Amino acid sequence: MSDDVDFSVLTAAAHQAMSRAYAPYSRYPVGAAALTSDGRLITGCNVENASYGLGQCAENTLVGQLQLTGGGRIVAFTCVNANGETIMPCGRCRQLLKEFAADTFAILTPEGVTDMEGILPQAFGSADLEKVAP
Repeated sequence: MSDDVDFSVLTAAAHQAMSRAYAPYSRYPVGAAALTSDGRLITGCNVENASYGLGQCAENTLVGQLQLTGGGRIVAFTCVNANGETIMPCGRCRQLLKEFAADTFAILTPEGVTDMEGILPQAFGSADLEKVAP
């Protein structure tokens, strides 16, 4: 799948989303962009709050957009900082991406393109819940 993805388009969209971030406390704006399984381009940005625990990462607002615009699966993803540098999602956001990732999920990282196993090995997911008897 990653061979079919133009990550420069995703990176540009993530950079545009980053310009809309609300990050007055950390001064670390982040933008995220993804391609969905049905071909939509969705974006997100971080939105901080004076009560730090209430802030939302860019991946969180991106998943909100995914759901608001029809759902589906994320096939390709990247995120950037204010310098336009590709950055890695935090651990919480990797788990959030896992929930909505397509089987062919690809992510552009500072070290290149990888899959979900490359960023969240041995991840807990919905299949683990199915193993538990009701």
